[in-house]
Amino acid sequence: MNTMKKLLILLIAFTSFSAVKANEGMWLVSLLNKMNEAEMKGLGLNLSAQDIYDINNASLKDAIVRLNYGQCTAEMISDQGLVLTNHHCAYDAIQTLAIQNGDDYLTKGFWAYEKNQEMPITDFVVSFLERIEDVSARVLEGIDHTTPEADRAALIAERSKAIMEESTNDGMYETEVKSFFYGNEFYLMVYKTFSDVRLVGNPPEAIGKFGGDTDNWMWPRHTGDFSMLRIYADANNNPAGYSDSNKPYAPKHHLPVSALGVEEGDYAMIMGYPGSTDRYLSSFGVKQAIDLANPAVVEVRDLKLKTMKSHMDEDPQVRLMYASKYAGVANYWKYFIGQTKGLKRLNVFGQKQDIERDFQQWANADEKRKDKYGSALKMMEDYYNATTPYVKADKYLLEAGITGADIVLKAWRMGNGIQISYDDEAKQFPADKLAGLKAQGEGSYSEYNEMLDKDLFVKVMTMYMKNIPPDQMPDIFKTINGKYKGNVQKFADKMYDKSIFANQENFDAFIAKPKMKTLSKDLAWQFANSVIALYRTGFGDADAVAYDQSYRLFVDGLRKMNPSKNYSPDANSTMRVTYGSVQDYFPADAKHYDYITTHKGILEKEDPSNPEFIVPGKLKELIEKEDFGGYADANGDLIVCFLTDNDITGGNSGSPVINGDGHLIGLAFDGNWEAMSGDIAFEPELQRTISVDIRYVLFIIDKFAGATNLIEEMDLVTERKTVLKEPALEMAPVEDEDIPMMD
Repeated sequence: MNTMKKLLILLIAFTSFSAVKANEGMWLVSLLNKMNEAEMKGLGLNLSAQDIYDINNASLKDAIVRLNYGQCTAEMISDQGLVLTNHHCAYDAIQTLAIQNGDDYLTKGFWAYEKNQEMPITDFVVSFLERIEDVSARVLEGIDHTTPEADRAALIAERSKAIMEESTNDGMYETEVKSFFYGNEFYLMVYKTFSDVRLVGNPPEAIGKFGGDTDNWMWPRHTGDFSMLRIYADANNNPAGYSDSNKPYAPKHHLPVSALGVEEGDYAMIMGYPGSTDRYLSSFGVKQAIDLANPAVVEVRDLKLKTMKSHMDEDPQVRLMYASKYAGVANYWKYFIGQTKGLKRLNVFGQKQDIERDFQQWANADEKRKDKYGSALKMMEDYYNATTPYVKADKYLLEAGITGADIVLKAWRMGNGIQISYDDEAKQFPADKLAGLKAQGEGSYSEYNEMLDKDLFVKVMTMYMKNIPPDQMPDIFKTINGKYKGNVQKFADKMYDKSIFANQENFDAFIAKPKMKTLSKDLAWQFANSVIALYRTGFGDADAVAYDQSYRLFVDGLRKMNPSKNYSPDANSTMRVTYGSVQDYFPADAKHYDYITTHKGILEKEDPSNPEFIVPGKLKELIEKEDFGGYADANGDLIVCFLTDNDITGGNSGSPVINGDGHLIGLAFDGNWEAMSGDIAFEPELQRTISVDIRYVLFIIDKFAGATNLIEEMDLVTERKTVLKEPALEMAPVEDEDIPMMD
């Protein structure tokens, strides 16, 4: 950025606001024109809020895609349905296709040089947001803080259901009514969902996952974390199941792709579907997370990872089967380690206590406020005091008991399918139901290894019995301690030998001669029922209703206590925008990190003996020759990744990083280690989003893969310009006054 531009931004900032800085908040896109537009323009946005969210005309929202109901985010980058997202967002789909086709697309990569080479992905959907509507008044009519909690919940559920049903337009749309600010506001989300999605391209994981677990959550980063999909629609451009006759979807808007690169201080905006944050968590909750919850999760996941890896290292086929599962376990294993360190380092517990002290003083200063808000914090404290003795058992129950070995959830899901299929009156399984069960079984074992699963069950259950008090264990452990004398190995030997669900052969044998008595005696079915029954009932006598009420009152009061402050709602898998700029940072005393990484770091990290740091031969050759195909910066360097100070979380993976002109400059894929507490407490000096530079993506597609057909689809921006607005959509206009706004 040149000096004149920096001075201009500073001038705008100081004339518009007392301070413009990294902005905490994942803002609901429909409210930007009221809350944030001026601040965004002060930072360098050249668009209007209406250019970002508009229900009458094409806008940026129409280029943003929700993957699998909030698993990840993606963006449209051509008028032919081409979608860009992270490599790790399509990882499971790539893995499944590799197993189905007997070709290791994870290791080798995959590229479709013509559309007829694109591969359909089963059980994969993408959704476009059509509109957002504030329905708070209708949902909360006649409800106040004196309404009994049970009545409140019933009324909200009834009204939300009615609103969703009347908004589907005869099934054209999927609808959700989502709670915001702990039940103080409600918004209707209307989506159009497509299920014919095909894999277009992905680099080998030596590029898409370069650095592996070692570099996960770390900077500097050199990961080409991207993959490409395509959405197909029927002849009328509407959602349809897979068909050879479907055509590439024509989106209302797609993002122009900037080949201009980024400079420090440049405006950066991220749009996507962040999953969940807990920014209003109390000091009581922070203490419980630091002392009990996070350590328990890390402890179990550490054992799960070691066990899985020992089997994956021994067998390449097992490695392929478990690659996605392992990555999922490892991701949040490391996350909770970092979050705990961050919460302690930043003294988030003390910060929360200060907020709560001010809140209590404000509530007590007025009799009406005291009546409404005065007991909120005490209710919270009582809840946490009641749950503290059971936190470790609760986390172990989920991490070890339910999501430890695959056989548990497999038995639960497939066992329920068996129960539902059985005809009680006829005392038999109808032929069509049996056919459905057989099909379910055939698809259930492609990513399952019995030897690994049994070893995992024995290890995590042995740890479970060692670390959790007997009176906090599921009833099935009475059987293990009694009949099997506390020997988990003996219980597992019997279960995996006899269970319907232990392997494909056992399940097929059951389908051939199905009997409900066989299911009732099945040890895996008994184990699954026992752990899930305890998980549903919970531990102790903590009042969860009081928990919900206390947070609802606390957040409502906090916003009223500071009426001039814009509070953003916690993430809840709805479309949000976060804005800031490209920035470096200082992670600790005497340490500085630049805002970009280059091709040089790839070869500096190369280690042929370490699977996480292998550099493909062709990539190494291109780098050594500096054959970057016009994607290098002015210094001749190929920029790989860059940093921004945007506020993101899980679910934002694959989100576009957009510059002030509405052009795509990168894909968000990670956060930095020093700010792992960010879901609970945002720290502007440390919080950074790690993104892959779009020029590196283009380089890999073009020079490495030779998939120039994909480059030709994109609208490449090679000079500074703003690209919006697109033609108006054919729909009735909605007047501004008809769009509900937040109070």
